[in-house]
Amino acid sequence: METTDDIAGEIGLIWDQVKAPVIVPLLRVAAFLCLVMSVMLFAEKVYMAAVVVVVKFFGRRPYKRYKWESLRDDIELGNSAFPMVLVQIPMFNEKEVYKLSIGAACGLSWPSDRIIIQVLDDSTDPVIKDLVELECQRWASKGINVRYEIRDNRNGYKAGALREGMKHGYVKNCEYVAIFDADFQPEPDFLSRTVPFLVHNPDLGLVQTRWKFVNSNECLMTRMQEMSLDYHFTIEQEVGSSLYAFFGFNGTAGVWRISALNEAGGWKDRTTVEDMDLAVRASLKGWKFVYLSDVKVKNELPSTFKAYRYQQHRWSCGPANLFRKMLMEIVRNKKVSPLKKVHVIYNFFFVRKIVAHIVTFVFYCVVIPATVLVPEIEIPKWGSVYIPSIITLLNAVGTPRSLHLLVFWILFENVMSLHRTKATFVGLLETSRVNEWIVTEKLGDALKTKAVTKAARKPRIRIGDRVHVLELGVGAFLFFCGCYDLAFGRNSYFIYLFLQAFAFFVVGFGYIGMVVPHT
Repeated sequence: METTDDIAGEIGLIWDQVKAPVIVPLLRVAAFLCLVMSVMLFAEKVYMAAVVVVVKFFGRRPYKRYKWESLRDDIELGNSAFPMVLVQIPMFNEKEVYKLSIGAACGLSWPSDRIIIQVLDDSTDPVIKDLVELECQRWASKGINVRYEIRDNRNGYKAGALREGMKHGYVKNCEYVAIFDADFQPEPDFLSRTVPFLVHNPDLGLVQTRWKFVNSNECLMTRMQEMSLDYHFTIEQEVGSSLYAFFGFNGTAGVWRISALNEAGGWKDRTTVEDMDLAVRASLKGWKFVYLSDVKVKNELPSTFKAYRYQQHRWSCGPANLFRKMLMEIVRNKKVSPLKKVHVIYNFFFVRKIVAHIVTFVFYCVVIPATVLVPEIEIPKWGSVYIPSIITLLNAVGTPRSLHLLVFWILFENVMSLHRTKATFVGLLETSRVNEWIVTEKLGDALKTKAVTKAARKPRIRIGDRVHVLELGVGAFLFFCGCYDLAFGRNSYFIYLFLQAFAFFVVGFGYIGMVVPHT
């Protein structure tokens, strides 16, 4: 007992000696920087909300800003009145969803002699490769122009596959290319609603459509993802399209003018966000983009936490790394206006891709909890309560059906900000994991099938897949701060701290998302 008291006394003595000269100044600087970043993020959110309101009520819809006329058969020209369209479907071991995507692409209502379906299969599993090739042959036997393409390596991952796909001779006859990831299922009228924008507006290089999530009700984690992505599509993409004719290409469910793609330099694999890289380069060449919120393409959200975590690493690391690589190129560019440069550098990259991730984790999961232990630092109410509340409510606009889940969304986003912040610094500093690419696992109907076939057996769960040390460590820190605040604090932060600690523990022990039984 005396030994324990001695250790506690020594720790207390060291804390008292370090606190005033080191901890307090550092925490004060961190709090100030976080408040500045919070104001930046708040201003960005309010600004975008105001733009969307103006767009909605004053009718600045794409069909009014750009010329659009449906394409019809010409008596003299016949089907040649329709431009040649290439549809690319990049795949990698997509056993669960390959039939859905190929079937949806082959079902597009476009003259059969004016469309080429190109399946780019990078699969390493020979069984899956055979299945995909067989599916392509099945559709080809029905008169669909399907090309099954493989390569002997996976260099460049998705970007490499798309780049190789553009090198085939038959592509030279195509004017436009539509891209769909393996879990995306476009409606039959997709091309007839998107391609006319490119046909009638020669300055447009890209038409991007909205994602519609087929499994958003699968679990609480997919509901949280839906809220975040709906905000992205409802607000961020709409603002970029309406004001600047620029936004980040989402990598799928979009149609490119091939000449714009080529002028921008084609696909590059220097970052894990090859889609955003291409969009920025095309924009710097003067091409405009349009976003169609009323054209929706069905797709699947990651159902397992492991898949979602890998996806978020790629989506957070890639933009930060691209910002590092392209900052000076954007600054020196002569073809775009200064206003558009400011938008791309400050709004698009700095605030949304860097500040948003860092402030969420550092402020709400480190600085505010630490002020409980260091009462000399006081966070003003507008920074700790009012600004976060308004930002949260503005985010909920995208998914009104999930308003009752706001608290869960806040807690989950704060947990995920740990990984996003880590990935952001990996991208900015270009460390070893900067080009890590792990394909997001899609389940299709596999989860339902496995649930039925294995009902009699208990699924074997690998401990390594369920326990996440980082989350447990942060959860322990928040729980300790909550206990300290409950005993000695004066700001009642303990309510938030206990809830947030619980969220980190839930994720840390793997009780989030779907659990897929191992065979």
